[in-house]
Amino acid sequence: MKKLVVLSGAGISAESGIKTFRDMGGLWETYDIMEVASPEGWKKNQQLVLNFYNERRKQLQEVKPNLGHKILVELEDKFDVQIITQNVDDLHERAGSKNVLHLHGELTKVRSSVDENLIHKLDGWELKKGDLCKKGSQLRPHIVWFGEAVPLIEKAALMVQDAEIFIVVGTSLNVYPAAGLLAYVPKTCPIYLIDPDKIQSQYNFTHIQEKATIGLKKFYDLIKTDQ
Repeated sequence: MKKLVVLSGAGISAESGIKTFRDMGGLWETYDIMEVASPEGWKKNQQLVLNFYNERRKQLQEVKPNLGHKILVELEDKFDVQIITQNVDDLHERAGSKNVLHLHGELTKVRSSVDENLIHKLDGWELKKGDLCKKGSQLRPHIVWFGEAVPLIEKAALMVQDAEIFIVVGTSLNVYPAAGLLAYVPKTCPIYLIDPDKIQSQYNFTHIQEKATIGLKKFYDLIKTDQ
């Protein structure tokens, strides 16, 4: 089976009703991003940060995977599908995708604030002040914040190097280091970009200028005719 690697971003989750930071009416209009998604914000006001991610987890329980997520699962019948996602939700997994790499962490997990290798699945949606890891430190969201290293970026680059088909969906290629993964796509590998906006890039790609669900449906139909 050909290896199909997908880089997914906020656009695919937005169609399930998850707010993004960048869209009009998004989270940037409610929160200062550096107050809730940076080590400095955590040091300044842990309760605000905990509340923010508790809200995100609570909302996540109320939404469902959409057609875009489900099409990626259906593609596993024809391809070895590997998903690299910038999203911290679990909608890919809930749809049934088997191989998902979360570049920016996972909303449903928490970790020690003194040992990044101590990671736990959170039972429920609420993380409280006073919830401690086994080393006695406050548990924090298992999220890669601004200013922190992206520990899985090298693993993602290795996945991209082996791609035979590469899809970018729901991201405008402005978020680094994830956008830099295109540099690792083999020269013989076709790239499909699914995004409703015009995108300028140094890379050659087939642009399906639609939102994620419609664009992935068009990609799926295109692939079926090529089989």
